[in-house]
Amino acid sequence: MIPLADDNPSRSTPYIVYGLIVANIIIYAIDRIHAMGPIGSLWNWSLVPEYLMFGHPVTKVFPVVYQGMARQMQVTYTGLNPRWLTVLTSMFMHGGLLHIGGNMLYLWIFGNNIEDALGHVKFFIFYLVCGVAAAMSHVLINVHSETPLVGASGAIAGVLGAYLYLFPRNTVRTLVFLGFFWTFVDIPAMIVLGAWFVIQLTNIAGSGGTLGGGVAYWAHVGGFVSGIIIILLLGGRKSLQRGRRYNHRPYTWE
Repeated sequence: MIPLADDNPSRSTPYIVYGLIVANIIIYAIDRIHAMGPIGSLWNWSLVPEYLMFGHPVTKVFPVVYQGMARQMQVTYTGLNPRWLTVLTSMFMHGGLLHIGGNMLYLWIFGNNIEDALGHVKFFIFYLVCGVAAAMSHVLINVHSETPLVGASGAIAGVLGAYLYLFPRNTVRTLVFLGFFWTFVDIPAMIVLGAWFVIQLTNIAGSGGTLGGGVAYWAHVGGFVSGIIIILLLGGRKSLQRGRRYNHRPYTWE
């Protein structure tokens, strides 16, 4: 089930959403263009819980193929100074095309309405705070982990939480796979995003509460919950003030 669009047109231009998407793409390109095998050039921008909490440099060994031969590459992670900067920089890094593609798709679909509701400056702060809350949710559960954390998923999860609270009945055009077949279905946001959140909780349970398959599910949950809490602190649905009315419109597919 992949969301493709919603029926909630924004009444203002989402400059921050556009800027975040461009920034993430540029940073990903820089990271991969100068990559050393599996290691991106911005390796020290990632967040390593062990380093963040205790300041210990971390040495990782990665298998690489060089001139047709399998070798081991040892790389020392030294982070940034001050260490807390990696909480922010890691939010703009991604591990692959599917990772950044999925994150930017969700930000594109759901971010514009939250920016429209909060305003540009508040939305940017909201996004960063959700990202920090998500990262710290992961760190506190995996204090001694030496696995780098990267991705905007936590911050975007906060956007999803806020969207679920503000627009639960809006419909989302979703690509649904049925075995070898696929179709487009309009599904209420409360089902699409609610199912996404339940999947994160299920994966946490299946992974024993830590990292599951290299995915930081606790960061997703922490970001999602923080998004709901923050939007409530900002006035909940009163953030849709100033006479805004969201007029639903049908999809046009060509």
